Amino acid sequence: MRHPIPRPRPSSDPLFRPLPPLPRRSPQVGPFCPSCAHPSCRTLRAQHLPLIGGHRSEYRREHAFAAAFQARHLHLVVWFGEATGSYWVASSTGLAEVPDLRPPARIGEPVAAHRR
Repeated sequence: MRHPIPRPRPSSDPLFRPLPPLPRRSPQVGPFCPSCAHPSCRTLRAQHLPLIGGHRSEYRREHAFAAAFQARHLHLVVWFGEATGSYWVASSTGLAEVPDLRPPARIGEPVAAHRR
């Protein structure tokens, strides 16, 4: 059995919805935006920045946030992976990659030792 390809709805149809307009951006001057938050633009900007203490200054907020998070949770080892663009958490339960530390999740809580 062959099903025909449906035709698009005409604009007179009450269920017709036009496509949303594309976002307008200013024209790019170089290979990346000078100050946007797109991951690809941040990666390209970071390639041209010097290493400061082993970290690129493009990701200073993420590294500072990971250090502050680790200071509040002493049982965890937390760092930001510049290559992956995500946070890494090492705990007694293992290693986990999390995209964001902001939600109050139970990330890497220590496992209670079993008593005999």
